[in-house]
Amino acid sequence: MSNITMCNSTSAQSALDLPRPFSHPLHVGRPNQGNRQRFLERVNEMLDRNWLSNNGPFVKEFELRIADLIGVKHCIAMCNATVALEIAIRAADLKGEVIVPAFTFIATAHSLQWQEITPVFCDIDPRTHNIDPARVEELITPRTTGIIGVHVWGRACNVEALAEIAHRRNLKLMFDAAHAFACSHGGRMIGAFGLAEVFSFHATKFFNTFEGGAIVTDNDELAAKIRLMKNFGFAGYDEVIYVGTNGKMTEICAAMGLTNLESLEEFAAVNRRNYEAYRLGLSGIPGLSLIGYDHSEKYNYQYIVVEVEEVKTGLSRDELVRVLHAENVLARRYFYPGCHRMEPYRSHYPHARLLLPETEKLAQRVLILPTGTAVSPTEIKEVCAILDQAIRTPPKALERLQAGSQVPQAAAADSQAGNESAVTGPPSPVYLP
Repeated sequence: MSNITMCNSTSAQSALDLPRPFSHPLHVGRPNQGNRQRFLERVNEMLDRNWLSNNGPFVKEFELRIADLIGVKHCIAMCNATVALEIAIRAADLKGEVIVPAFTFIATAHSLQWQEITPVFCDIDPRTHNIDPARVEELITPRTTGIIGVHVWGRACNVEALAEIAHRRNLKLMFDAAHAFACSHGGRMIGAFGLAEVFSFHATKFFNTFEGGAIVTDNDELAAKIRLMKNFGFAGYDEVIYVGTNGKMTEICAAMGLTNLESLEEFAAVNRRNYEAYRLGLSGIPGLSLIGYDHSEKYNYQYIVVEVEEVKTGLSRDELVRVLHAENVLARRYFYPGCHRMEPYRSHYPHARLLLPETEKLAQRVLILPTGTAVSPTEIKEVCAILDQAIRTPPKALERLQAGSQVPQAAAADSQAGNESAVTGPPSPVYLP
């Protein structure tokens, strides 16, 4: 464990000799919350009928609402997206080897490894940050049974190319759509592609149910199987016909989901506003490139993703993270250092990096900045000003960081702890490895 502590946000001098703009930490993923009164009304309804779990009326309504929004036949709500991935993988009868991107949250790989399925890590297209179909083809072996694409940042994978490969090579195709709720591709809502897609409704996501997830599919047989598996295999009151587990969403999580669905457009509008504020604020800063979106599609604009070109900034991505953390802006490094560099995969495949050159480069360049309903345009302007001053005077920024005993060595100590952390309260006083 690192012994490097956070700076005191009320007393530490700014790393850049600026008045500290933020007396409170700015997180990448502070929870969006809908109408509190409407949520509490639903909680009272739930308590009055004394039905807290086991496929209650809120869960049923939630599933219907999601299926209708996405335009699919089936939505199966889950306790979280990781369990949803595990159940979807098992229900689809994946085994042997499954091809996944290395540039993703670790749960994508763990959902396979947990079931003794080998995740085969594929490189990404540097333009999209998504799995590269050309590289997928090269990784297929007689043991390959499927492909799991990940719609990183809510921008869809090359669905058509992956579908063509899967069909031609007789593989099953699924998608981790954790970033992509309420996003579209080719005019169709993400969730309608492949055999099934999995959403995350974790508290840090654009849309949350406190904690939760869902599997969406048009496959009747698969949906029936998933419903059995998420409830221990029960087909009736006391009849178990299949091996299952406990993946059920609770009524209170569904109540939160129904409430937040009523504010979905508002959340997306705030994120779009923040994205445009960052686009304006970062436009004149050398070496920082904000990822773009095809505005003919629907997006949730959940992530503010910046690529750092060190030769132009004079500071590395990690040094910029340290600068921002010193100013109480808790920027993150996604998906650093890549799944292939985490255990157990780095021990199993010590040379995987040789096949993942684009993933390796991107993991050193990506910087995620705070957004969401808890972040204002004024705060975004200040974040951009911090970056601008640091990049225009790199020696001064580094000198201040090295001299300031209270300034955290954030980039050195911050590993990819995941995009599902630091969702409430002040920052932890210690960074964990």
